Amino acid sequence: MSTASTWLQPMRSALDEARAAVGTGDVPIGAVVVDVDGAVIGRGRNVREAEGDPTGHAEVVALREAARARGEWRLEGCTLVVTLEPCTMCAGAAVLSRVERVVFGAYDDKAGAVGSLWDVVRDRRLNHRPEVVAGVLAAESAALLEEFFRGHR
Repeated sequence: MSTASTWLQPMRSALDEARAAVGTGDVPIGAVVVDVDGAVIGRGRNVREAEGDPTGHAEVVALREAARARGEWRLEGCTLVVTLEPCTMCAGAAVLSRVERVVFGAYDDKAGAVGSLWDVVRDRRLNHRPEVVAGVLAAESAALLEEFFRGHR
């Protein structure tokens, strides 16, 4: 089991990605995929607005980049670090990519699928269940989202 403090630096990198999403009008959510040695092998930010892609969530972008970097879809031993609790699509992508763990910042009570509304990643009916580390730099992650939505209301 890893602790929240282990994931501070990767979460800061994910927060940098989230801040960059604002420039394209996208919701500020960022993600990175870290390999077993601690190297970032995939980065992503929301690009739904920028690319007109309904699947353009930060997690999906980061997982795709990590898979390209490894030359395979299996991301065993890797960790997905994301600023907001993944939705059902992204939680499913984490399970299907076989990441070892999912680390997230803020909880998402409206659409979270890693414990809040659903718990896709720990569903015993699935063949892979990643470890979950929640609440890493949660206040910073939540503040980015609150500021973004305050400006869009």
